[in-house]
Amino acid sequence: MMDFTGADWLALFLHFGSLSLLAVGGAITTAPAMHGYLVTERMWLTNSEFTSSIALAQAAPGPNVLFVALLGWQVGLHAAGSSATTVQSMSMAAMGMGVAMLGILLPSTTLTFLAARWGHQNRELRAVRAFKQAMAPIVIALLIATGWILVAGHGSDHQHWPLWLLAAVSALVVWKTRIHLLWLLGFGAITGALGWV
Repeated sequence: MMDFTGADWLALFLHFGSLSLLAVGGAITTAPAMHGYLVTERMWLTNSEFTSSIALAQAAPGPNVLFVALLGWQVGLHAAGSSATTVQSMSMAAMGMGVAMLGILLPSTTLTFLAARWGHQNRELRAVRAFKQAMAPIVIALLIATGWILVAGHGSDHQHWPLWLLAAVSALVVWKTRIHLLWLLGFGAITGALGWV
């Protein structure tokens, strides 16, 4: 059992709260920072648990922020420990999920509400228009960093070349054609089910 204290829960909440304010383009853009904190610094999760939580949440229908709930759930399960009863484990997992979700949603929701009201009232200002245009490359860079963390978790050696090729072809198809993304997801599922990648 991990010796989880109130200070640890507060640290989790504050870390996710600070990341919430940096989540330009969605919570998924902060995944590298979450990985560094949960896996490398605190060692509350393994690399496999981290990447599996993101993959599972992204495959499920619903908002992209669900991966934060799964990360919090995993932290809570680790906090309960292996000797905990089922009720204790589920309680701690629910607490981890709640702390992580409140941390990631509360600050950004409040800031977004206030900034959107101000931005709408001042939409004709040059600074507001410049800010909106400058955010696009930042969001793209953060999404690339997130993709890199997820890919690195599955290894980057030569035995995984089909995955790299499939990712590059998919990116090219999305960029150059009007093929709907669901067709690519379906094709990826089929290639995975057949064991090609």
